[in-house]
Amino acid sequence: MALTDSKVRQAKPTEKTYRLADEKGLYLEVHTNGSRYWRHKYRFNQKEKRMAYGVYPDVSLKDARDKRDNTRKLLADGVDPSLVKKAQQVSLSEAHTNNFEAIAREWFATKMQDKSDSHKDRTLRALKRDLFPHLGALPIGDITPPMLLAVLRKIESRGAVETAHRAKQTAGQIFRFAVSSGRAERDPSSDLTGALKPPKKKHLASITDPKEVGNLMLAIEGFQGTATVMAALKLSPILFSRPGELRHMEWDEINFESEQWEIPAEKMKIGQPHIVPLPKQAIAILKDHQLLTGRGKYVFPSARGASRPLSDNGVRTALRTLGYDNDTMTPHGFRATARTLLDEVLGFRIEWIEQQLAHTVRDPQGRAYNRTKHLPQRKDMMQKWADYLDNLKAQAASSNVVIGGFTKAQ
Repeated sequence: MALTDSKVRQAKPTEKTYRLADEKGLYLEVHTNGSRYWRHKYRFNQKEKRMAYGVYPDVSLKDARDKRDNTRKLLADGVDPSLVKKAQQVSLSEAHTNNFEAIAREWFATKMQDKSDSHKDRTLRALKRDLFPHLGALPIGDITPPMLLAVLRKIESRGAVETAHRAKQTAGQIFRFAVSSGRAERDPSSDLTGALKPPKKKHLASITDPKEVGNLMLAIEGFQGTATVMAALKLSPILFSRPGELRHMEWDEINFESEQWEIPAEKMKIGQPHIVPLPKQAIAILKDHQLLTGRGKYVFPSARGASRPLSDNGVRTALRTLGYDNDTMTPHGFRATARTLLDEVLGFRIEWIEQQLAHTVRDPQGRAYNRTKHLPQRKDMMQKWADYLDNLKAQAASSNVVIGGFTKAQ
């Protein structure tokens, strides 16, 4: 006899688990603790099997019968319902592990370990604030360019244009990570080139007046801080490399015999190896500092452990201590200082300066960057630049010292 809602509702536990039969193999299993489970007994390939349909009253008698009828339709088509259910469970599990947030967190754990703590914190905050709320639960392979653009537009609408561009860049890295591991077919961010408002160009603060540069060099000379920060600060204006490149400098990259710093391609923004000629002033600083950190990997190790480089705030904080805030001078600003004065005061050729700055410029024949190009000229330029900085510092220290011997480069 078929079950009724009243009979199911009134089913009480006993000392033993028992069953109340419905129709066509469906039954209610009543456990000794009072729990009531829907089960369906069927046969497939001459074997008896069972399907579980949930717990009463979460699953009503009508719901259980609907599930049973769906199972019977599959049986009529020669399909084993238990295999279909397993496939659905696998699909749901894959959808959970292949959603945007899950893959983004895997990308973060895999690709961000060598980044600074501040960079990692900034990236994770941006993911949680801007991308996860809208894309996090979606299977990454289902996210289309218009869906991503809608999220980026929301960021852009609050006036955070640069943040929107960074979010697009980060999303692109995550999509490409998913493509490389076979969990997505393509990167939809690549279709959004030009879709966002162009970011306003910011010129990082720098000092280009020779007299003020002399005052800055004098202030750096008098800096009172840790030996590592002091060495990094002193080398910043002399070498004018990107701050991240300087912080990640390794002793294995310093060739004292050739008097040059040889940076591998993976550390460079341009993706090409780069050579920084070392003037005698830089060599003196490095050899002195080698006594302190020469046994480790990094020339400028973090105070929190030699296995990581100096924080990206190390030189910036030192400048602030000396009275130079972000609107006056930044670690990156040493590059603009060098570019301006090497060109306008010392008269060196622009292509030598650009080559030393490791900018991705091509020559008139269209040839790309070459790390050894103009190397003899750049070595001479770097030495004269370091001498010029010393001269500016001396002038700042004494009004009786006059800059001399610096004619236009030929």
